[in-house]
This record gives sequence, structure tokens and C-alpha cells, in this order.
Amino acid sequence: MRVLSDQQLLDLLHEDVPFGDLTTLSLGLAQQSARLEFRARQTMTVAATEEAARLLELAGAQTALLAPSGSLLHSNDVILRACATAGQLHAAWKAAQTLVEWASGIATASAAMVAAAQGVAVACTRKNVPGTKALSVKAVRAGGAVLHRLGLSETLLVFAEHRMYLHETPLQTVDRLRRCQPEKKIVVEVGDLAEALRWAAAGADVLQLEKFTPDAVASVHQALAASAISPRPRLAAAGGVHAGNAAAYVAAGADVLVTSAPYAAPPKDVQVHFFAAATRRPGGRNRRSEKRPR
Repeated sequence: MRVLSDQQLLDLLHEDVPFGDLTTLSLGLAQQSARLEFRARQTMTVAATEEAARLLELAGAQTALLAPSGSLLHSNDVILRACATAGQLHAAWKAAQTLVEWASGIATASAAMVAAAQGVAVACTRKNVPGTKALSVKAVRAGGAVLHRLGLSETLLVFAEHRMYLHETPLQTVDRLRRCQPEKKIVVEVGDLAEALRWAAAGADVLQLEKFTPDAVASVHQALAASAISPRPRLAAAGGVHAGNAAAYVAAGADVLVTSAPYAAPPKDVQVHFFAAATRRPGGRNRRSEKRPR
């Protein structure tokens, strides 16, 4: 499923080729028949391949998508193929390649963290690069992660920056939110063990342990297990959580790993091969087309 509309994709084309491709036009190549392939240069979980294929189609190409978003690919695996005129392919291939590389970086990083979490949910935050939410969400999901919160409109997450304006007990705050939003889970971000126990006793559904070390998460987990608090709130480890320490947080007792790390992942490398159309040799034999990796 695509998350960018045709108009958004056309805007990307117009941004890169506002007045035509000067080089292709000047060389007189625009009308020559051509085709291309996108291939993975390395192991990756791909994303935004549907958008890339549609971008090429909007430029006039016929495409064959071989690797939908979420596919695990290895070096030299084909992602998609397209055929059109050289002018049409040159107008769209770089924007399409960049989409796949960038989104696949996020998807691959998400998949690595999901693997490291050993079955515990990995929830990515809303701290994506501004303006990229739709594709960021798609890439995160392609890697097997879920969304911590898409924005401020659909979740309750009480920060210290909210609590500084309140003049009531934690129990009163939780009761008030429960009455106001009876279908929502109440998540409270806490900064230390004492805060965690106080809000757990008040009835918070989830404690977001902000920048807790794995040892500190283990201390909260053990303290709750030894307490009479029931039901026990779920523990979401947040802040500085990444694939390298995910297993430690899981071992400490975290129920959810909240992370922004995949959004900072480097793009994966997609190789684009151009092919000239086959031409006829005298006597009717085909001459092999020339391949140009990019």
C-alpha cells in the first residue's frame, strides 16, 4: 500500500525536474527506448518500493515491483524493473532511488531492533524528521515495529511538564483522566524509582521510564513485584534505547521498548542499472544491450 498520493509524488518529480532534464535533452537521448533495474547492494529490509514504482509510472514508465515494502533482501536481489524512454527514466530514477534508500534504512534499523528485543514490542516515537511522517510510519512498520504514538491527538502521556501545573495528587489525576477518557490507557513518564512507585500506586496503566539504565529498569520491576500494587503497570523503557542495548532492557523487565533510533539510521544502498534497448545487427541478430550501473 502506498502512503504518498500521486500529487505528492508528482511534487517530488517537479522539485527535481522543474523544467526538464537538461543533460538528457541536450544529448538528444530523451526518446531512446530504455529500461532499468533497482537492486539491493546489501542485506536490507526494503520500504517505500511502492512509492518508487509509482513515481516511475507517473514519469511514463511501465514497472514490475518484485520486492514489496517489508521484504528482506540480500545483495544483488532485484527490487523493481521499469521500461520507458531514456528521458522518462532519467527524470524519475534518482528521486525513486532516494525514497527506497532512505526508507529502507529506517525499516532495516527497525527490523534489527525488533530482532534484538526477542518478542518484546518495539514502539517508535513521533520524533521522525518533520515532513516525513507518512513514509517514516510505513518504514517502521515494514521493519516489524509499532508506533508509540502518531501524535498528540490519540494518546494520553503525562509528562513532568504537565504535572508542574497540577495541584492534585497522582490518584486524583489518574481518576480525572479515567473519567474524561475512559477508553484510553494512561501513560505517565517518570524519572526515578520513587516517582514510578507513586504513579503505579495511583493506577497508571503504563510507566514510561525515561532514560533509565537497564539496572534502574530492573529496580523498578523488582520493586513492583514486591509491592501489593495490582494490576502492575507495564514498563516502557524510553530514551537511549537502541538495537545494541535492547536485549539488556528486555532482560531487566521492560514490557515495551520506546525508541527514536531507527529515524537516524543511515540510508541503505540501492544500485540502479540502466540498459539500452536491444538493437538489430545486420542479418537480424540482436546486439546485447549495454548495462550502466549507477
